[in-house]
Amino acid sequence: MSDKSPSLAGPIAGPHLSKLAEAVANLSPTELIWASGFLFGLAQGAGGAVISAGSTATVAPVAAQPTGSLTILVGSQTGNAKGVAESVKAQAEARGIPVSLVAMNDYKPKQLKKETHVLIVTSTYGEGEPPEAAADLHAQLKGGKIGKLFGLQFAVLGLGDSSYEFFCQTAKDFDAFFEKAEATRLQDAAILDVDYRAAADAWASSFLDKLAATLTAAPAAVTVGGSAVVSSGHSAYDKFNPFVATLSTNQKITGRDSTKDIRHFEINLEGSGITYQPGDALGVWFDNDAAVVAEILALTSLTGDEQVTVSGKAAALSDALSTQFELTRLHAAFITGLAEISSDKKLKKLAADKDETRKLAAKAQIVDVLKRFPTKLTAEQLVGLLRALSPRLYSIASAQSEVEEEVHLTVGVVRYPQEDGSVRSGGASSFLADRVQEGGEVRVFVEHNDNFRLPANPDTSVIMVGPGTGIAPFRSFIQERDAQGAEGKNWLFFGNPHFTQDFLYQVEWQKYVKSGLLTKIDLAFSRDQANKIYVQDKLKAKGAEVWQWLQDGAHFYVCGDANRMAKDVHETLVNIVVEHGGKNAEEAEEYVNELRRAKRYQRDVY
Repeated sequence: MSDKSPSLAGPIAGPHLSKLAEAVANLSPTELIWASGFLFGLAQGAGGAVISAGSTATVAPVAAQPTGSLTILVGSQTGNAKGVAESVKAQAEARGIPVSLVAMNDYKPKQLKKETHVLIVTSTYGEGEPPEAAADLHAQLKGGKIGKLFGLQFAVLGLGDSSYEFFCQTAKDFDAFFEKAEATRLQDAAILDVDYRAAADAWASSFLDKLAATLTAAPAAVTVGGSAVVSSGHSAYDKFNPFVATLSTNQKITGRDSTKDIRHFEINLEGSGITYQPGDALGVWFDNDAAVVAEILALTSLTGDEQVTVSGKAAALSDALSTQFELTRLHAAFITGLAEISSDKKLKKLAADKDETRKLAAKAQIVDVLKRFPTKLTAEQLVGLLRALSPRLYSIASAQSEVEEEVHLTVGVVRYPQEDGSVRSGGASSFLADRVQEGGEVRVFVEHNDNFRLPANPDTSVIMVGPGTGIAPFRSFIQERDAQGAEGKNWLFFGNPHFTQDFLYQVEWQKYVKSGLLTKIDLAFSRDQANKIYVQDKLKAKGAEVWQWLQDGAHFYVCGDANRMAKDVHETLVNIVVEHGGKNAEEAEEYVNELRRAKRYQRDVY
């Protein structure tokens, strides 16, 4: 059997080396780091002073270099995780802690073996899946491809929504993966719900205290008043300081007989200085429908004049419901919380069944629950059951090189009928479509998405798959390629129910085909024939050509529904690599993952 002990060629040998090995044998990674700094300090002292056994002499503090640093790895889908990561970085810098922040898809997983301290900040989307930026790191850790991470200290901060079944699953996964790799957990994972800001700040402060204690010669903590400022990245306006813009155009772009109400919005950003790139999203703040507010007040036996405190400020209940709370997105905690207050046995039975509660939350709104289970509430009880309002993010459908101080959106207005004949609408989409007049004000900000970008080289070809409102970013892509005079080929796959009713921006695409800018366009109108045809079916039919484009260096983009379409397109892409690339299933999956790592396969899914 070969000797696996490390070979230490150096000035220490024989009995001295044996004693040193014995002395450190039972030290933890944190203690080893401290000891290395302590010994370094002794070596730097005057004359290399030695302390004899039993000596009571005190060694004077010696300046030492930090023996580690913090690397923050962020996996963000909508920008929330990125914002939190930037805040933690700012707090670490204020304490003098060496820190760097890296998007997970810009990070080489094997680098983990060289890190001393890592903080994972991640969201979760879909059915417990990692964000696009986190997919490769998640897969490599899950598969054990990175190996053991002895000596690495880590922590995880997860953002999610507890109304979903797989709440913060990606964060829980990362926490388990690092533990399995035998890294040392510096602090228990933060599993944070929608109202995460205060909790994230408190957790980060505690984490940085512990981190500072493990870094040799780490400077004392610097007290910073309030939360660290989150960098906006590109503009004075951000999520918490939106720009008050003007809605200049509201145009329905589906036909009269379409089953969908899809709108084209144009918003004037003049005077804002806001800039954006193709692939970015626009955040839209909105006010709730006054009719929904009135209905909720009636169902809870409240007038709306009651005074409540929101974020430390007093307000009339009706005003708070209009501008501060989510009324259209139902979450499971509202149902369970209402059941605790109510004496209704049917409601209590429903709340006790997690699956049924989750199903109801997915298809109903708060007002629907109150209509089904009328409950008299105090203003404080009602506010306590609600969540803070969140802005909605929409993929930008224009290139600034084309529209200058405007931004365009392609928005499907959410409307669905109820059993009683009433129609429920989405909060933000109906706000834009129904409650803001052309010329009215809209509060907006840009959420930059560096994980969905055109190739840096305009001569690179692109394949774009965007059914329904997923067409939005590809309109911006084509406008930008037109402005660039890009030589790369462009291929669009688009789908919707009917050609005559649902061909979004039809005239524009025809113009681009005629000019030669749009090299190819494949259309999948699912309800225009007996057998439904979707974009993935069109991809499969053109598999040989898709494979050739990929071999020639094309980038592949997908935008739209995460739970069905994006999964089907991914599976089709892997099958194309199998069929036309001559690879087995495992090799094909790795080929597609390599496209992702090279940023040649990018998705903007929701």
